[in-house]
Formats: sequence, C-alpha cells, structure tokens
Amino acid sequence: MPTPPPEKTVPMVQPARRTKGERTRERILDLAYEAVIRKGFAATSIEELVEAAGLTKSGFFYHFKDKTDLARQLIETYTGRNMDFLDTLALRARELSDDPLHSFLIFLKLYAEQMEEMTSAHPGCMVATVTFQDHAWDQSVRQLLIDQVVAWRGHFIGWLEEIAAAYPPKGYARTVDMADAILAFTYGGMTIARALADETAISRQTMMFRETVRLHFLGA
Repeated sequence: MPTPPPEKTVPMVQPARRTKGERTRERILDLAYEAVIRKGFAATSIEELVEAAGLTKSGFFYHFKDKTDLARQLIETYTGRNMDFLDTLALRARELSDDPLHSFLIFLKLYAEQMEEMTSAHPGCMVATVTFQDHAWDQSVRQLLIDQVVAWRGHFIGWLEEIAAAYPPKGYARTVDMADAILAFTYGGMTIARALADETAISRQTMMFRETVRLHFLGA
C-alpha cells in the first residue's frame, strides 16, 4: 500500500514541532525507503544513506544502532503512516454518514482521490518489497509487516461485517476476500501504474471495487 508522504496526510490536530534530531531521523528513513523500494534492502548501504543525508557515520549511528534497527524503524514508520492515513479517511467517512455501507462507499471515494494524487510521486510498495525479498530482512522485522497487514485486513473485515448485518449480501463473495481485495487492487494498481505510466490506475481500481461493494450489498 502506498505510504502517504507526511505532507499529504491531513492531521486531526496540529502536530508538535519536530526537533532537528527528529527531522534528521525522518530524512534518513525517507531516503532509506526510496532506496529500498528502488533496489532492495540488501543493496542499500549505510554509506549511501549517510552521503545522501549529508551526515557522518556517527550521526547515522546516533539514530540507528545498526542496519537491522534501521529496517525495524523503517517498517514501523511505514506502517504507522499507513494506519494514520486509513484512520483519517475512515473517520472522515464515518463523520459524513452514520450508515455503515454509505460511509464505506465514501471512504473508498476518498481513498481513490488520495491515490490519484499520490501515485505520481510514490516510489513503490514496501509490503511487496519485503514480501518478495524476505531473505534480506530479519524475521522480527518481517513479522512487524505481517502483523500490520493482518491488522489492516481485520479493520476492513469488521467494517464489512457491520455492513452485512444491515444489508444482507446479494453476492457470494466472502467477507475476508473482499477485505483482501482492498490490498490486492492497491498493489495491482500500483504495478499497472508503473508499467503503463498511468497515474490513475489505483484510483480507477478503487472505484471499480467501490461499485463491486455497492452491487454486492444492494444488488443491481
């Protein structure tokens, strides 16, 4: 799932001003994210991150104990930003409608709009990177990402079950499969977007899924 850049996420409250050390740490993490997505974790060196960030090695090790610690903080930051992003959209959708189905359809529309804005500047997907290069990551770091994917799935399953209680499904798709589809069309849409230089791919896939949800619960 694309990680929203910090400036693209609309916070619910004004964030506290970050210290210089916090800004430096975030700068390193952003550089690491882009490098890892582009060429993999194993091929990303501490030396290149230090040079890109304009730091000394001692400056790097002030923030990260070693490369494994960098990986752990990278995944924690990635998953935290994504969860904040989804929570913000879900909260807004719930504010706009008390009806579980209508609020979910609003959520998907908001998500589609955000994806269209973000795709052109987004380097790729950390979930896919860790999954397909799992040999390069420590098991505990991989588990962090697995736990977050399970949490995302659980969040959507709960919402879809709430909808099903109010709108008995007209189709036969399982709730868990519909929840997984949100992740699937995001990753698949990102692949299409990169392969065909089509920045609307994730947004269009989201809207297609939105129509699928509508038909599943309301019928033709």
